[in-house]
Amino acid sequence: MTSRQLRTGEGGSRVSRRVRVGVGALFAALVVALVPLPPGADRAQAAEQGSGTKAASDSAMTLTGKKGQYDDFSGLKVTVHQTKNLRAQGVDVTWEGPAVPTADGYRNFLQIMQCWGDDPAGPNREQCEFGGNNAGTHWMSQRTLPKDKDPLEKKYTDAGDNNPFVPFQPLQGDPTDSPSDATYFSKNDTNAQPWLRTRSDGSGEAVFEVKSAIEAPYLGCGDVGSAAGAGKPRKCWLVVVPRGEHDPDGTVNAGDGVHTSALSQSNWDQRLVFPMEFGPVGNTCPADKAERRVIGSELLTDAITSWQATLCAGADARFTYSQAAEDYARRLIEKPTSTSPGMGITVAPIEEAEDVVYAPVAVSALTVGFFWEDAEAGQVRDLKLSARLLAKLVTGSYPYDIRQVGFQHPVPDHLKGNAQSIIVDPEFIKLNPYFDRPTQPQLGPGGILLQAGNSDVNSLLWRYLQSNAEARDFLRGKPDPWGMKVNPFYQALGLDTEAPLDFPKADTTETRMTLPDNGVDRTIAYGQLEKSPYSNDMHDGALRVRRGATGATFLASLDPGSPQGIKLVPSDSNPGTRRAYGVVDAASASRYELDIAALPNAHGVYVRPTADSMLKAVARMPDSSVKGVKAPSPATAKSGAYPLTAVAYAMAPVDQPADARQDYARLIRYAAGDGQAQGLAPGELPPGYAPMPKALRDQALSAADQLVRGKVADPATTPPADGGSVGGSAAGGSVGGGDAGGGDSAGSGSGYAGAAGAGGATGGEGTGTPGASNPPGAGAGTSGPGSKSGLASGGLTPGEVLGIVRWVLLGVLVVGGVAALAGPVMLRLSARRAATTTAGGPG
Repeated sequence: MTSRQLRTGEGGSRVSRRVRVGVGALFAALVVALVPLPPGADRAQAAEQGSGTKAASDSAMTLTGKKGQYDDFSGLKVTVHQTKNLRAQGVDVTWEGPAVPTADGYRNFLQIMQCWGDDPAGPNREQCEFGGNNAGTHWMSQRTLPKDKDPLEKKYTDAGDNNPFVPFQPLQGDPTDSPSDATYFSKNDTNAQPWLRTRSDGSGEAVFEVKSAIEAPYLGCGDVGSAAGAGKPRKCWLVVVPRGEHDPDGTVNAGDGVHTSALSQSNWDQRLVFPMEFGPVGNTCPADKAERRVIGSELLTDAITSWQATLCAGADARFTYSQAAEDYARRLIEKPTSTSPGMGITVAPIEEAEDVVYAPVAVSALTVGFFWEDAEAGQVRDLKLSARLLAKLVTGSYPYDIRQVGFQHPVPDHLKGNAQSIIVDPEFIKLNPYFDRPTQPQLGPGGILLQAGNSDVNSLLWRYLQSNAEARDFLRGKPDPWGMKVNPFYQALGLDTEAPLDFPKADTTETRMTLPDNGVDRTIAYGQLEKSPYSNDMHDGALRVRRGATGATFLASLDPGSPQGIKLVPSDSNPGTRRAYGVVDAASASRYELDIAALPNAHGVYVRPTADSMLKAVARMPDSSVKGVKAPSPATAKSGAYPLTAVAYAMAPVDQPADARQDYARLIRYAAGDGQAQGLAPGELPPGYAPMPKALRDQALSAADQLVRGKVADPATTPPADGGSVGGSAAGGSVGGGDAGGGDSAGSGSGYAGAAGAGGATGGEGTGTPGASNPPGAGAGTSGPGSKSGLASGGLTPGEVLGIVRWVLLGVLVVGGVAALAGPVMLRLSARRAATTTAGGPG
C-alpha cells in the first residue's frame, strides 16, 4: 500500500466518523425537540398564570371536616388559598367532597365568617362577624338561636318570650344587645357569607373578603398596638361551618332546608378554623422622622403602600402618600407653595415644565371588574364587553340605570326603544351566549360603578371609546344595529371628541316615591345619582363590587327621625343574587379577586389585563407632549395589547433642597429596583401591576440621577422609554445596583407611605395617612371561560425557560450536525477539484 493510498484510507475513516457524528447530532436534536417537557413544567406555568401568586399558594391551608350526629362532613376538604401577608382583600376559598350538591332549599352548603381571638385554639363564637344577612330561612344567617332546637346548646337558652341570641363581642367596646344591633356591621357591609353553594360534583368556590383593623377595628386584624406581644400584628381567624340537611335536633325541613344559625352549639362544633396572619396596621414608621410628601394617582396606591416598610427601614425620612386627582397634583408641582409636596404621581405630564424630572414607577391598567352570581351557574366568571356596550354603560343609556322601571314609573320618554338593561341587550347576549335565555331586565347588575372626582385614567376610558368606530358613532348619536341610542343628555356633551377627566351623571330624570304614614303621604325623589351612585375611588368601587352592593338607594322607607319623615335606603344584597360591576384599576380588582371583563383592543381581539398584554401596550405607546413620557394609546394597542394600560410617572422639581432630592431619588430607585419584584410580601409589587421593562427602569434610574444632581438632562441624552425588552426582564431584584447617582442604595430608602383617598378614605390599612390602601391580597388568573380573569406574572415561567433552553439546544445540535455532515462533503468537493486541476492543468 502506497503512502497516498494510506492517507486516502485514513481520510475515508475520518469522513465516516464525521458522518456518524453529524447524523447522531441531528438525531439527538430531534429527540430533544420531540420529548415532552417534564410534567412539573406545565403545571408550574399553569400555576403562575392561574389564580393567586406563589406567595399565596405557599400559605394555602387545607382542613378536613368531621362526622356529625346527623350529617357526615368527613369527606369535605376546604382550602383557604392565602393565610399570610393579608390585608383588606379577597381570599379564594375552595372545597371538595362527596357529590352532595346544594339543593333547591337551603341544604348542603357552607357558611364562612371572620373572627378575632387570642386563644391559640381559635375564636369563640361571640368573637365572629356573623348575622345580619337576609339569606336563607328563619335564623340560618342570624345570631338568633331558636328555643329547644339544639340539645347541645347550654349557654344561650333562656330569653323569656323571645328567642335567645349570641351577642357579638368586639375587640374593644360593649357587646351587641340584640340580634339586629348594627353598631359594628350591617347587612350591606358585613363580610359574612351565610350561603355558599356546592356544585353537583361536590366542589365549590368563593372569594371571601377579609377585613383589616382599618375596615373592622372591632376585629383588630393586623393591629400592631393591641396584640399580645407589642409591635406584632394581631392574628385573626377564618371560620367555615359546613351545613347539611339536618337541624341540630335531627329535623329535616324538606321544603326550605335548615333553619338554625351557624352559631348554634351543634353547628358551631362542626367548624373548621383557619389562622389568618395580617400585615401590620398602624404607624410602623416612627413619626419623628422627616416627612417627604408624595401626592397623586390611585394607580400607585397599592404599590407604594406595599413598599412602605422597606422604605422606612434604616432611613432618616418617611414618605406620606396622599391619593388625589392627577390634575391637582400637576398644579402643586408646577406652581408649588411652601407647603406643597415634593413629588407627584400622574399618568399625563405637565405640559410645559423645564425643571421637572419624570420617572416611570409602575405599569397598571383600568379594568371592568365584576361579581355576578347566577342561579344556574352559581357564579358567572367570563364576560365580554364591546366598546359600544361600555359606552352605553357610562352614558346611562339603559332605563334601569336611571330608574327602577315599573307600572307607576315607566321607561322615560328619551330612553324609549332602548334595551331596558344590559342583560336583555341583544349586543350583550350575542357576545355572551350564556345569557341567551328568557330573563327579566331587573335581574341585571344595575348601573356600573364609576369613581367620583377627576383622574387621568377616566380620560383614558373616554379616549378608548373614541378610538373604536362603533362606540364613537354611538356617542355621536348613531343607533346600534338593534335601534338603541345614546342617552340624549350625554350626546349633548360631545363625548365622541371630548375626553373629560370625570364621569358625568348628566341625566336629570327624577323618580318620585310616596308612602302612606298615618293618613299622610310622604314623598321623596331619586335620580341617576342615587340609582347609579359614584364610588369614592376605584378601591372603594372594587370593594363594593366584591360585596355585590353598589350603594344604590332607590327604595323609600318611613323614617320618623328625618325632617320629611321618609328616606331612601339601599336594596338588599342577598347572597345568591348579588351582581355588580365597576370601572376600577387592575390592582384593586386583583386585590379583591374580581373577575375582569375582556375588552376589544385596536385589532378587535378581546383581551384582559395580564402582565404580557399590558407590556405589549407599553411597547406601542407613543410619547406624550413631554419626550420620553409615554402616553396611554388605545388606538395603538394591537397584537395582544390591552387597550386601557397606563404608566404611572413620578415627577419631582429639581429646585428642592438637596436632602429632599436625595430622599425622593431613593424612592424612585426602589420603585425601579426591588419594588418591581412581584409578590404579596411587604416591599414587593402587588398583583395588578406588570413589572416594568428594562427600558423604563433604566429611565427611572436616570431620572433619579438627575434629581440628585439638581439638573434635568437634555432629552436627547435621556435613555429612550420605548418599552424595552417587553416581558423579558422579570422583576427580581435591584436594577443598576441601587446606587445609580451617588445616593443611598435602592432599598435603603426612607419613610413610609400611607394614602388618603380624595373624597374619602380608600379603605386600606397603610401606615401613613389613615385610610391608606394596601396591596391586593391575591392575584387574578387566566382569562378562559369559567376561570378567574386577571393579572398573570410578566416573567418567564419554569416551563417557558425550559422550552427556550430546549429549542436553543436543538439549534446548537442542528448546526453541529450540519457542520459535521458538511465537512465530508467539502472534503470530497475539494478532492474532486484537486483531481480535476491535476488532470487538466490550471483552471
